Amino acid sequence: MFSGIIADVGLITRAEDRDGGLRLSVATEALGMDDVGIGDSIAVNGVCLTVVQKDGAVFTVDVSRETLDCTVGLERQDGHVNLEKALRLSDRLGGHLVSGHVDGVGKVVAFNDIGESWRLVVRAPHALAKYIANKGSITINGVSLTVNHVAGSEFDVNLIPHTLEVTTLNELQAGVKINLEIDLIARYVERMLTAENG
Repeated sequence: MFSGIIADVGLITRAEDRDGGLRLSVATEALGMDDVGIGDSIAVNGVCLTVVQKDGAVFTVDVSRETLDCTVGLERQDGHVNLEKALRLSDRLGGHLVSGHVDGVGKVVAFNDIGESWRLVVRAPHALAKYIANKGSITINGVSLTVNHVAGSEFDVNLIPHTLEVTTLNELQAGVKINLEIDLIARYVERMLTAENG
């Protein structure tokens, strides 16, 4: 489980083909790898991945073909990625509960400087739109954000300068695809309602 508060922006230093999947090596400066062991989880651009090797400030993960088919941003060597270690029970929950299981890939419609912040407009897959609510939580490339407005399958969020400085979201532009994870609570509410009616 994660919070969507990014600890570092890492760099994919190697992306090696593994029978259709990938083995990625990711370099980090500020994540703090001393307490990370083999088998631990790290969210990479919002995708929960398992550490299979570690060498100082570089960790290695395997990414299945299934994961690559359902996400974006993991296949490019020299690409920057948002990083977050899994939560401990004693950690502060500064964002919201994030599973690291990407629900779908959205597309940036617009990304504009509006003075004190930047307005990011995203088109979500139609099947996810019903889970996205005004002032609800959404995760974009692993970053916990608050939804400002929803219109059909499109929604917008505001990004403050700090968020742009410490994440990869400053690289976004219209047309770019992004990983989306909806709020876990919305999923459970729907399941409870459909179970009662079914």
